[in-house]
Amino acid sequence: MAKIEGLLLLCAMLLPSGLPAQERKTDPTWLHRYVPELAETRSDLSTETCHYRAIFGEGGGDHDDRIFQTVTRFGEVTLDAKGRCQTVGYDREEEIYFVLAGAGDLRYGDQTVALREHDFTYLAPGAKHSLDNRSGQPLRVLVMGFKIPMSIAISTPPSKPTIANLQDAKEQTVSGHPNSVLYKLLAGLSSGKRDLIDQAYVMDSFFWMDFAPGGTNWPHHHESAEEIYLVIDGRGEIVAGGGMDGIEGRHPAKAGDAYYFRPNCTVGFYNQPESKGNILAVRARVPLHEDAE
Repeated sequence: MAKIEGLLLLCAMLLPSGLPAQERKTDPTWLHRYVPELAETRSDLSTETCHYRAIFGEGGGDHDDRIFQTVTRFGEVTLDAKGRCQTVGYDREEEIYFVLAGAGDLRYGDQTVALREHDFTYLAPGAKHSLDNRSGQPLRVLVMGFKIPMSIAISTPPSKPTIANLQDAKEQTVSGHPNSVLYKLLAGLSSGKRDLIDQAYVMDSFFWMDFAPGGTNWPHHHESAEEIYLVIDGRGEIVAGGGMDGIEGRHPAKAGDAYYFRPNCTVGFYNQPESKGNILAVRARVPLHEDAE
């Protein structure tokens, strides 16, 4: 009997247990959101008349948030007519605001500065700010935030905000990309001289891309930067990931689509041949570090 029991035990050990193999979730190299379908979430700015939709980062409420390194938030604020947002300020975060539609006011410290469609501003760490809408129409603002490593020294924020408009930037080509896409360089690092606003610590580049019919910015990589694309208008194919044997991953893209790319992820865009297209993009540096063993 003991011999039979031993054989049965050996058979049980050799047979498949039916349990799944131990797995570890792999963080994605890129993310996609379709902005019109996103639900309202709470943020530091939120009031009864100030509504926030998290596109990437804080407020998104999903497990993918852990992949962000420098990006803290990328979302859309909608102020009702006569609406007002909460006042915010972050000691080690910088922000970019871009007016998508409407007109309103930026409250910066004890100052009030008018904003119109396609205005944008850089908000330094430590600056207290908020948004008001005294008009009778909704105000939509794209809000972007980036955390600054402790290794970077931070200066006192400017006494006045710098406001610029998309129309103020001239279209130009960028080295390494074809002439079928023209760039408007809106904001960048304080060490730079090429952008309309050069005040940032880690927000490497905030820019507008104007694609000719059939135009592209060619697939490429940024080894130490995160990047976000928001398709403003047009339709085409976004390049996200891939790169094996020189074959990039292509995915249909349309107005309202937003894409986040981790460092060293393949990124690019092929515009449709029928009409022009526009993408608003932002890129932020990430601290280099050794992966934990």
